[in-house]
Amino acid sequence: MEEKLQTIPKGQNLVVARYRDGKMIRGVTHDFGPQKKVFHVSTVEKHGRTVNGKIFDISLSELKAVFFVKSLEGRQGPPSLKGLMEEKLEAPSLMKVRIIFFDGEILVGTTHGYTPEREGFFVIPMEKDSNNLRIFVISSAVKKVETWK
Repeated sequence: MEEKLQTIPKGQNLVVARYRDGKMIRGVTHDFGPQKKVFHVSTVEKHGRTVNGKIFDISLSELKAVFFVKSLEGRQGPPSLKGLMEEKLEAPSLMKVRIIFFDGEILVGTTHGYTPEREGFFVIPMEKDSNNLRIFVISSAVKKVETWK
């Protein structure tokens, strides 16, 4: 099956903002920055067009993570983590992380650096069929991070 990316205007990203309480907002953003306290998400129609008038102010302090995705529909079912811990990394500067959120969700991926004092950090998922391109994890939503090479 051929993978199809949703078409969005240049300079914008498809995102899913996941709140700590489980709420999610799906749409496009053009102003996310890991150093910003607030960014904006516009909801989109099924064909990837921005819907006028529905723009959400997203505060990083209320989030668990921001998922930069291929498609807003996502994938059904939990990810398969089998074999990911043993997989070898190609880039020596990357480190594997196993993130356990306070709500019990587990995320496995790679990062260039994790510092708990920072607001958050980017993770690239290790699962091959992931809908996620990268994930910005909010440090205060994390219970535990395990790292290894």
